[in-house]
Amino acid sequence: MSATRTTPARLTWHQAAVPGADGIVPARVHRPAAPGRWLVWAHGGSWRTGSAAAWHGPVADLALAADAVVVSLDYRLAPAHRHPAALLDVLAAVDWARARTALPVAVGGDSAGATLAATAALVARDRGVRLAAQVLAYPPIDPACRAASYRREPAAFPTPAVLRAAWADHRGPGGWPGRLYSTPLEAADLRGAPPAAIAVGDADPVADDTRAHADRLRRDGVAVRLAELPGLGHGAFLTSPLFRRRLAAAYTGLEDPR
Repeated sequence: MSATRTTPARLTWHQAAVPGADGIVPARVHRPAAPGRWLVWAHGGSWRTGSAAAWHGPVADLALAADAVVVSLDYRLAPAHRHPAALLDVLAAVDWARARTALPVAVGGDSAGATLAATAALVARDRGVRLAAQVLAYPPIDPACRAASYRREPAAFPTPAVLRAAWADHRGPGGWPGRLYSTPLEAADLRGAPPAAIAVGDADPVADDTRAHADRLRRDGVAVRLAELPGLGHGAFLTSPLFRRRLAAAYTGLEDPR
């Protein structure tokens, strides 16, 4: 573990080595002065790109806004490492965080990382692990990209073709063992999943996917706080402080009281 660094506004961070199923998962741990919760975070990047370093600023901002210790992961990337490699890395980090704190532990992410977080929340449920929340910024849910919002602005990122290719790189030929979901659509139901804080911009091609997932969670009895932000597109977690504040507001106070 490296020395602690200080970032502005009462936040420190350090590099950590999380033991994973297939080796070490590097992580940046962002810690505000008086945290009330822990959040394991998976960055976006279509499962193929991105890093904890590249996401440092927005994740630090989220840590401050949510008063949360945020464990930002460098999970394994596709296509060199296909599903369930990234999911297993997220699950390992959840176990690592839970072993280090008595505070509520949640799992979250943006874009592809939000999909990983949503599936990790379901695997944790199946294993009897109670997480406090799932914190999801515009998760793609349907590998076929059939929702109407994908067609409203044909040039908006991500296009259906781009996202379908990313899904294919991430998922590979399939055949993974057990209930290691690559998308929540593979789960028979969502009952018993942790409460969900979800945020999406209404100009995001993924918006209808995200709304449909929120609706399905509600139908299965899961508490949901959905923040929809007008005019914002995909990637707003990285570009919009307002988006991060709204996501943090949805998250705080949502922890499962059980």
